[in-house]
Amino acid sequence: MNFIDAVTLEVADTEAAERFYTAAFGLDTQLRLRAAQEPTIGFRGYTLSLVVSQPANADALIDAAVAAGATVLKPATKSMWGYGGVVQAPDGAIWKIATSAKKNAGPATREIDGIVLLLGVADVAASKKFYVENGFTVGKSFGRVYVEFESGASPVKLALYRRKALAKDAGVSPEGTGSHRIAICGAAPFTDLDGFAWETSALAAQS
Repeated sequence: MNFIDAVTLEVADTEAAERFYTAAFGLDTQLRLRAAQEPTIGFRGYTLSLVVSQPANADALIDAAVAAGATVLKPATKSMWGYGGVVQAPDGAIWKIATSAKKNAGPATREIDGIVLLLGVADVAASKKFYVENGFTVGKSFGRVYVEFESGASPVKLALYRRKALAKDAGVSPEGTGSHRIAICGAAPFTDLDGFAWETSALAAQS
């Protein structure tokens, strides 16, 4: 089975980005940073989601991100599926912090239960087929709307969503051109149907 070992964000200033992600989310091995100046305009075609156990934890992470310099794209609010909000990091990456719980069960913490990389794709069915052929196992699938793959022991789960729907969920316009400014570390290098680049992870290289 294929997997995501880590996600590499391409940023203009790696030191500034490292300060932000340490202060905002406390991420380490799951997130890597490297310097890049590839031009990009508008929506980059993906979002990263931090899954937490209760609304208070979502609020704590959002507040920490804003204090570290993030911009709120969608204020945290209750919905049919739970509670969450969306912020944009200073480097341009979009992060959704969410929980399926609607009530708090304890004191607020900044503990993260899971990370999901959502790729906005032109054709969910075609991209689903592509990823299955590249070693991924489907966990959940809702026709041509949404696909979630099994993550196994991977620290990051992969999911596919229609680009326009993903942009709407993030609170931004779907238009965008240029680099995605992201590289995904997995078992083997390839580029998918929407131009997302995968690189061989250190873990895969050692096996």
